[in-house]
Amino acid sequence: MRTLARDISQAARDRPGETITVSGWVHRIRDMGGITFVVLRDRSGMAQIVFSEPSLLKNSEASGEKPAAEGENGLTLESVVTVSGIPALNEKAPGGAELRAASLVVVSRAMPELPYPVNGDIAKTGLETILDNRLLSVRNPKIRAIFNVQAVIIEAFSACLRSRDFTEIKTSKLVWGGTEGGTELFTVEYFDRKVCLAQSPQFYKEAMVASGMERVFEVAPAYRAEKHDTPRHLNEYVSLDVEMGFIESEKDLIDLERELLARIFEEVARKNAADLALWKASVPDAAAVAKAPVIAYEDAVKTANEWANGQAAKASGQAAGKAAGRKTERIFDINPEAERFLCDWSAAEYGTDLVFVNEFPRRYRPFYAYPSDANRTMSFDALFRGLEITTGGRRQHSYEAFVEVLPRFGLKLENMQNYAALLRYGCPPHGGFAIGCERLTARILGLANVKEASLFPRDRKRVAP
Repeated sequence: MRTLARDISQAARDRPGETITVSGWVHRIRDMGGITFVVLRDRSGMAQIVFSEPSLLKNSEASGEKPAAEGENGLTLESVVTVSGIPALNEKAPGGAELRAASLVVVSRAMPELPYPVNGDIAKTGLETILDNRLLSVRNPKIRAIFNVQAVIIEAFSACLRSRDFTEIKTSKLVWGGTEGGTELFTVEYFDRKVCLAQSPQFYKEAMVASGMERVFEVAPAYRAEKHDTPRHLNEYVSLDVEMGFIESEKDLIDLERELLARIFEEVARKNAADLALWKASVPDAAAVAKAPVIAYEDAVKTANEWANGQAAKASGQAAGKAAGRKTERIFDINPEAERFLCDWSAAEYGTDLVFVNEFPRRYRPFYAYPSDANRTMSFDALFRGLEITTGGRRQHSYEAFVEVLPRFGLKLENMQNYAALLRYGCPPHGGFAIGCERLTARILGLANVKEASLFPRDRKRVAP
């Protein structure tokens, strides 16, 4: 694999005096008067190029390009260039070596006025500016690091499931309707009728479990036409979906997700150390994942309130009992505030900011959620660093139970024939979950907005680039 700084460093050590050739983008230019230092960038990192002859820059060769005008410096930031020269050791240079240029070819010259400062500090640039200039901003090494991490998340997720005998599937994103109540759908003109963009591959996942595959997964986009505008939502996102048969309860799924997250974090720590360092980020180890608590919904609401009250007491210097009498807004649901409180509580009590909340009330879950009793379901959410990253649970597998429950949710059997067919001809006890890829990426790196973890985010306002 070509690695810019390492290639120069190895050549300086192993083949001193030998000319080598490197290529990349011009990241930074520093004219020191007589000597110019150019930082060259490629996907592997940075390298320092030293130009001691100004004429090399002024009269650089052009490859398929119009030569620079008389008196114009042919080298501009973000130009793609090829440089040949002699490598030399220099402990102050990236990788401990630099290339002393003998020739320069400008492969593709960038316009002098960049609409986005690729080599700038992204902390000083607004998110809208970053996204408006995505084709350039993604060249920034710190922004690129986000998608290096995301690629490893997807790779580790898939590899772990394949090792457990799961089959990868690819399902249609043009569907007749939604599998989940309460979520608006995007409609699409489809010849002489309208169809929808899939909210989830769940129906197809369940169908493949019932078909005899038993264990399936998919990495694919999902679409939600919800009119939100928050740092935690996207209208198009990448869903890491899992479904498995012959389970007893949601706890089988929680155990699987523990294994998945431990594998993902292990691989990110191993392969993305430099990317994590750019964001001053870290990932939990396997022991932290293993000790993440599982807390029932009703207990979780109570714990979130107690934690909020305790934190208020600390902030005000009062005893918890006195703080309880203050006018504080009570938490009645696992809302975003409760998610943050529960992760803080888990970090303090268990040493891990990962929490599984299970036994959600039937009123908060769709018709297909499998009941554990008259009021609760075998469903769960995974919360990580203050944000829900997963929803899942065991599903209905009995046709009779499915038919019985539909009226409670205002649904009619005649409108659910495809789902009914899934259950009518023999279906094992099964369940699954989905991890939001962008949300997990954002939580690992500590990003303020999930849109930062989407290459080309789609929301209520943005459909380009």
